[in-house]
Amino acid sequence: MARITVDDCLKKIPNRFQLTLIASIRARQLANGAESMIENVNEDKPSVLALREIAAGAIGLELLTGDQPSSSDDSQVTDESEEQSAPL
Repeated sequence: MARITVDDCLKKIPNRFQLTLIASIRARQLANGAESMIENVNEDKPSVLALREIAAGAIGLELLTGDQPSSSDDSQVTDESEEQSAPL
């Protein structure tokens, strides 16, 4: 089994903070039943599979902007305080 490293992913997404955010969003999507964009022959956990997708170039910065469709809506969290505005 080939190991995935952060260095492999940093070649695709050079900002470590964005990489962490993208990997966590994608891992959550996978854990909630989203279809993998690469073949998962090792039955990896969602966090490892998310990093493998990033290293393969299947997932990128578009996940942060919402340009890429996903089968899970958990990637967009709404703040209820923004939805309810108090009268001035």
